[in-house]
Amino acid sequence: MTASPPLLTQARPSRRHVLPGLRLTLGYALLYLSVLVLLPLAGLVLRASGLGFAGFWREVSSPRVVSALGVSFGTALIASLINVVLGLLIAWTLTRYWVPARRLIDALIDLPFALPTAVAGITLTSLLAPTGWLGGWLQEQGVRVVYTRTGIVIALIFIGLPFVVRSIQPVLEDLGREQEEAAWSLGASPVQTFWRVIFPELRPALLSGFTLALARTIGEYGSVVFISGNLPFKTEIAPLLIVSKLEQYNYGGAAAVAVVMLLISVALLLIANTVQARMVRRSGTAI
Repeated sequence: MTASPPLLTQARPSRRHVLPGLRLTLGYALLYLSVLVLLPLAGLVLRASGLGFAGFWREVSSPRVVSALGVSFGTALIASLINVVLGLLIAWTLTRYWVPARRLIDALIDLPFALPTAVAGITLTSLLAPTGWLGGWLQEQGVRVVYTRTGIVIALIFIGLPFVVRSIQPVLEDLGREQEEAAWSLGASPVQTFWRVIFPELRPALLSGFTLALARTIGEYGSVVFISGNLPFKTEIAPLLIVSKLEQYNYGGAAAVAVVMLLISVALLLIANTVQARMVRRSGTAI
């Protein structure tokens, strides 16, 4: 009776990764998140908590703070909604049509990323002022832009537009025309084809671009501080109010206003991300 050969256990093949192992990458990510995000935010909340609930409420409920928060969030919301429409039109034009100097236009879209925001604010103020090239004509038409909320919205549109265009453009480039041609062959009009075939594919990208633009413009300071005029209860923004409190050595009050902006911004981002995740899940289920 011969002994059966020992069973050979098959070794699990080792998987090679381009980056180092999980422990190193996860540790680096947690360190980066802690040092650059969590620790500063924790210090901000700790500073604001030193006021106590009564002092915190007194700082954030003052009429000037409420007005500044309303200006910041209101103008950012309006500018982001406008950017969704403008960004869709620009991305559609660049991807679906032949445009002269397309590469130049495509590069100019990213100009707000490279241009210092203070330079953008000074340029817009000089252009839209009553003595500027465009502001003089607007003044003759009875339209005033500089030192108004309209000017703030224009500055925020300039800052937030690239986020929307860059979110929509890759989706349009990857979206084939087979479904559009099939809809046309079934008798659908161009409007029906857009709303029923193309728009459902663009909704997650539109929401992503809107969220990025809103998050970027809520705390914008450099491009707005020059064109707004900083008039309390009219055009004063919350970031400027924080800077003013810091200059007055009211660090607790500045931290309290910053915490309120942080809480509102995080709530808006969570809502937008939840809605976007549901859109992606529904589109995946439909497929």
